[in-house]
Order: sequence, then C-alpha cells, then structure tokens
Amino acid sequence: MNKLFKAIFFLLIILFFTACSNKNIEIQDLKTYSQNPNEYLKNESFTFKNQSSYNKRFYKNYFLVWDNPKIEISKKDASWGFLYKNKQIYLQNYSKASKQWFNNQIQNSNFKEFKSKLQKAITIKNSNIRVFPTKQMMFYNPYNAGQGFPFDYNQNSFIKINTPILVSHLSKDKAWAFIKTSSYFGWIDIRNIAFVDEYFIKKFKTNNYAVAIKDKFNIYKDHFIENIQLGTIFPYKKNKFFIAVKDKNQKAFIKTIKINKNYISLKPLQFNSKNLRKIAQELIKEQYGWGGILGFRDCSSFTQDFFSSFGIYLDRNSKQQIKNGKYYKIKNFTSENKKKFIIKHGKAFKSLIYLKGHIMLYIGNIKGEPLVMHNVWGVKTRVFLNKEGRNIIGKNIISSLEFGKELETYENMNTVLDKIEGIIILDER
Repeated sequence: MNKLFKAIFFLLIILFFTACSNKNIEIQDLKTYSQNPNEYLKNESFTFKNQSSYNKRFYKNYFLVWDNPKIEISKKDASWGFLYKNKQIYLQNYSKASKQWFNNQIQNSNFKEFKSKLQKAITIKNSNIRVFPTKQMMFYNPYNAGQGFPFDYNQNSFIKINTPILVSHLSKDKAWAFIKTSSYFGWIDIRNIAFVDEYFIKKFKTNNYAVAIKDKFNIYKDHFIENIQLGTIFPYKKNKFFIAVKDKNQKAFIKTIKINKNYISLKPLQFNSKNLRKIAQELIKEQYGWGGILGFRDCSSFTQDFFSSFGIYLDRNSKQQIKNGKYYKIKNFTSENKKKFIIKHGKAFKSLIYLKGHIMLYIGNIKGEPLVMHNVWGVKTRVFLNKEGRNIIGKNIISSLEFGKELETYENMNTVLDKIEGIIILDER
C-alpha cells in the first residue's frame, strides 16, 4: 500500500509540473510598456537619408530576376533541403517521415533539370514557398517545445501576388515550379504563377508604383482575387492599379483594379512620424507565422514589410538582413554594455537588433531600457526535470530585450540579451 501511495504521489507531481509547463502567462513587458506604437513616435521627427536612392535600389532588387535572369548558385546549394533526409523528421500526423517519403520528394524535385527552363514569370496569388514540392508539413519532434506547429520546416517562405520570379525547372509531376526571387529559392504551386514575355514586362514596369499600407484586405474584379498584405506592390496608371492574371495557356496579362485610397499609397511612403505610426499600427499584434505560414509574418518578414512601404529593401531572412545596413558586432559585449551601445548608436525605427534566428526593430529606450518591436513565438523556459519549454506569445509585440524574465520558469542561463550579436543601422552605409 505504501508503494502504491508513493507511485500515485509521484504521478500527481508529474501531472502538476506538466500542467504548469503548458500554462501560458502574459509576460510583464506587455503591461509595463504600451503596445501602441504611437506612444514611441510622439515627440520626435523622423527622416531617412537618401530615401529616393534606397527606393531605386528596392526596384533594382524587385525586378532583378527579370533584368538579370540568371541562377548563379550550384545544384547542391539549391537542393539544400535534401539534408533533412538525414534527420529525424515528423509529418503533420506526427508519424516519422520514412526514407521512402524523402526519396519520393527528392525524385519529384527533378534536380537533373535544374536551370533547364530559366523562364521569367510572376505570381498571380499569395503563395507558400516550400523546401520540397509538396504541401505536406515537416517537423522536428513535435512533442518537444518549439519543434511542433507552427515550425513547419517545409515552409521556406511566403510570396505576395505581383512578385517577379524566375523559374528554374518544374517538378517531375509538373505540379510545382522551382523559382528564384530577389533573395531566396524554393517551390511554388504551378497554379499560382503565370509566365511573362517582354511585352508584358514592358507594360508592367510603369515606373510608377504604389504599395499597400493596409494589411489583409480583399481585392476584387467581378469576383474575389486575393487577400492583400501590407507591402504588396502595384504598378499604376491613371489611378488604376495593375495585377497579373493568367490566360488558359498560363501566359500573364494585366488587369486593372480599383483599391480604396485609404489602403494604398504611392511608393515610397515618406519616412516621417505620421506614416511610421500608420505602418506600425497595422502590424502590431499580428499573429506569428513561421516562414509566413497561414499568411502571417515571422520576425524577418515583419521587418521586411515594415520598411518596404518606405522603399527600403531588406532581404528575406534575419541573417541576410544584417547585410542591408551598417552592421555593428556586439556579440562579445557584456549584457549591460550591449544595452549602452544600442542606446548610444541605435536610431529608433531605423535600426535592427540581430541574434541567431531572430531580428527585432529598435524603437528607442525608456529609462535606460532599449525597446524593440518584433514578431515572436515565445519565451524559452525550463520546466520539470529541466526540460525545455515555451511560454507562448505568438504575436508582434513591443518589449524590452529581457522580455519574460520575471517568469518562474524563465531560461535565464542564455537570455535573448545574452544572445544578441549585433545591431544594423539602415540609413548608414
């Protein structure tokens, strides 16, 4: 009886700590610091040096795959995702991906045809960009914190309607196209693109462009076309906006649509306090979306879209974005010296703070605390038997660099502040 009592007691302890580990607590920073971006834009005037030249550079990158239709990386680099076959991967039903499953994906990827097509195209729908040519999801161990949904490792990125692309080749089943964009490669559903010719390109490149400044609104032309994200580019002419559509031969042609004037602006949007408030307000509290999954943003797509409205080009992932401005390496500083350096050299709403796998927009400081706006999944924790956990946030927030440190289970051995590697100033070169 004594042994039974001990067993039951031990089981209750396990259940108690498991329950605690799964409980999400609102972090204190969300109460301490206003989640209204307007509060941080009240008393300063903002400008951006050489905004016009940055905007020209933006279009150079945007149209790069049409103006210079080359794929310069090797087949090995393009097929980097094949390395997942050597790892333990779970599918969306939590079953382990078999060797045969990976062999099927690799065979369908058809990389013997790599660079064989090199055909210019354009997206006609918002689309997921996949690592393998399949909609199926890939997770590390989904029973561990931070390794299940939404961390689908087959989700490479997300691409907006009206984006120029270059097609390398098609999958063996012809259902997917392997494409190059201005800053990444991956697989897109063939139904979501149309092929372009020089006549289309000449018409589409009007040299007059507008940008969506409202997030997630619908556009129509007799019927629903797409749910538009902030940062989507539209050529325009005589107050009509261009979208790419396809004919029965999958050839692109242009339709003109009307868009609510409050949802769109001529590009670039002037970099000032009023417009910064408008864009930040649209993006704050947006749900977190790893790789753009379900049409939501992760950390680097938030920073990318935030600046695109102002004609400032950022690459797609956090590591690439450190190359988009003047980078100051502070990895080996003490935590206190990191804060001091950021406050001294950082420029509010014009600087990014980088750590491996995450990037944040610096928005200023309050009483010696650097503050950031960032889309974040959660706070790392340690729970029962030192098992790694997560206190989920799952949205775009304003916080300090030590958000969640008050949690009893906070992982304080290696904090976000500890892991910061550098700061990027975007209007310095």
